[in-house]
Amino acid sequence: MGKMTLDQINKMYPDVLTEIGNIGAGNATTAIANMLNLRISMSVPHVELMPVEQICCAIGAEDKVVVGIMLGVQHDITGSMMFLMDLPSAHHLVNRLMGRDPDYNEDFDEMDMSAIKEIGNIIAGSYLSALSGLTNMTITPSVPYVAIDMAGAILSVPAIQFGMVGDNALMIKTEMGDDLDISGYYILMPEGDSYQKILRALGLPV
Repeated sequence: MGKMTLDQINKMYPDVLTEIGNIGAGNATTAIANMLNLRISMSVPHVELMPVEQICCAIGAEDKVVVGIMLGVQHDITGSMMFLMDLPSAHHLVNRLMGRDPDYNEDFDEMDMSAIKEIGNIIAGSYLSALSGLTNMTITPSVPYVAIDMAGAILSVPAIQFGMVGDNALMIKTEMGDDLDISGYYILMPEGDSYQKILRALGLPV
């Protein structure tokens, strides 16, 4: 990757990486809270650059069933991004959005999947807006795709769906609480020289 390794960047620039996570997660938390008319607080996110092949190990068991919201990333940088959340978090969000009993736990129907896509649009837009503001680049998402499957299977989707997976990924683990408990992982996988563009824009040597 040039002058510095991923380990060196993670150790030398934790404040820069954490700022990306804080602003992105803060934007997403505010957007979700406004959409659902909730009070939601956010813990300090954990942010790390890592090889794409290590993501599955970082988020836990490959056979854990999760909801994955996947999008393409366009304009000044290209690639793919995902937001992964466990089933309880997804049910909490959808039940609140649909005005259901909080304990409703049936399989998602077509309307629920549309609601998850809308939530994905809001989360993706919030994170990409934050990254755009930090880098002064134009970054926009494509139409989201939703999958419910084992984590290992979902993490193989971007390579098939978008064909844009690069060598490295930016992973942000977020946790939100108060009226609603939500935990999830935001993963940005830049294509080609997009990774270097992001680092240069953040003032990091590459």
